[in-house]
Amino acid sequence: MRLRMRLALTTAAMALPVTLVMTGLRNTVEVNARKAVLAEYALATLQAGEREHCEAAPESWSRQPRPPPPLDRKGESPPPPPPGDRPGPRLERELQLFAYDAHFTSRNPAAPPLDAKLVEALRRGEDLASRSATYGPTGPSEVLVRMPWNSGPCAFVLVKRREPRDTGMLKGLLPPADMWLMPTVVALVGVLLTLGPVVRRLRQLTGEVRTFVRSAYQGTLTIRGNDEISELARAFDEAGREVHAQMDLKEKREQTLRTFLENTTHDVMIPLTVLQGHLAELQRRAARGEPVDAAIVTAASQESHYMAALIHNLGAAARLEAGEPSLQRAPVDLNALVERCMSRHRPIARQLGVALECAVPESPVVVEGDVTLIEQAVSNVIYNAMRYNSREGHVAVVLERTPGETFRLRVLDDGPGIPESELSRIVERRVRGDTARTRGVHGHGLGLNIAWQVTVLHGWKLELGRSEYGGLQVDFLGGLTPGSRQGGEREAVGSPGMR
Repeated sequence: MRLRMRLALTTAAMALPVTLVMTGLRNTVEVNARKAVLAEYALATLQAGEREHCEAAPESWSRQPRPPPPLDRKGESPPPPPPGDRPGPRLERELQLFAYDAHFTSRNPAAPPLDAKLVEALRRGEDLASRSATYGPTGPSEVLVRMPWNSGPCAFVLVKRREPRDTGMLKGLLPPADMWLMPTVVALVGVLLTLGPVVRRLRQLTGEVRTFVRSAYQGTLTIRGNDEISELARAFDEAGREVHAQMDLKEKREQTLRTFLENTTHDVMIPLTVLQGHLAELQRRAARGEPVDAAIVTAASQESHYMAALIHNLGAAARLEAGEPSLQRAPVDLNALVERCMSRHRPIARQLGVALECAVPESPVVVEGDVTLIEQAVSNVIYNAMRYNSREGHVAVVLERTPGETFRLRVLDDGPGIPESELSRIVERRVRGDTARTRGVHGHGLGLNIAWQVTVLHGWKLELGRSEYGGLQVDFLGGLTPGSRQGGEREAVGSPGMR
């Protein structure tokens, strides 16, 4: 059902009880007025000389309805007398008066018996009582009036009104049509005209919302005014922007997933193929009964370590690219973190023939951050320093406090290093130095980029430069957790071997 029709029906439904209530009030006022007129008519009639006639002949006294006046020569009734205290001529032609004594008994055999409710009301001390045979504004059919003298055969007078011919149940329920029809029509027209602009704005908003949805929530909705429809339009607009943001985030996640799968497929296939070749060679040698070649085992192990680092880096890169790293910030002990990285990479360093050593302070160096991302960043730098170093090379990891409640974590090597012209681009995604390219095609260019992104997320700095031993030096620089204790440095077992 349309809004206009619904409100029009609601207005009509509300107008009906209001009309009935107004009609009831009107009928009550008219009935009380007619009752008072009849009582005054009875009192005035007896005070005008009829009391003497009533008391002189109570057995025969009564006041019968007047006959209608004769018609004039033109067949018309004469004009009514001027208004006064008496009822009109038409009402007088319907009235009968009967007298009763103080015991509510009439000596006139033609007098009707009194209704018990009328008698009871006057016995309680009321001056008049009435009853109606029909409902409506036609007035009471009987009124029992107490006379001022309150004694004699005419102490009470009953005014009896002849019943109207039309006694239908609906007569009097509704006031005249000119009283309620025009206000109802005016109210309905007013509702329809008032709703016109509202309906037009709702239709416009409906069309804009449909266009808004079809355009994938691009653009904005028209918001005018400060009423409920404007609030609805504003709510739709805010919801559309939220949905658009969620769609962008979803698209970004899907793109990140596609990129992750593409990167994984591309970068894992090469080392996996190399590893399969090494394992196939070992299988052929074992089938021929030849001794296992240690170099092949070492190469296969290196490829497996490389794939493990690659998978970890791709996972971290996907997490960072999604724009929601969800840093699990907590106190991180960098001393323990360095020790874990050293334990993880020492077997790889032995296979590569690289010496891996470290030095950390005596007291813990505590920072605030995500331990998983920090450890992945440090591991990437250490792994790159070992992988692109020469055999019998050296890699050192040095953690130290610096003035101003800060720290510096250095990873330096004595390998070939990176030319100065490439240092500014080496942290970009999928960028490898020329030296790395000459050592193999497996480099995936994610390690230093992830380390750089992690430092940015934590508000740190990542500096790259030539180490004092000729290789590459990568420095993590950042602030300590407030209240971190200071102490001296503790050298690792053995010397870095690069002095």
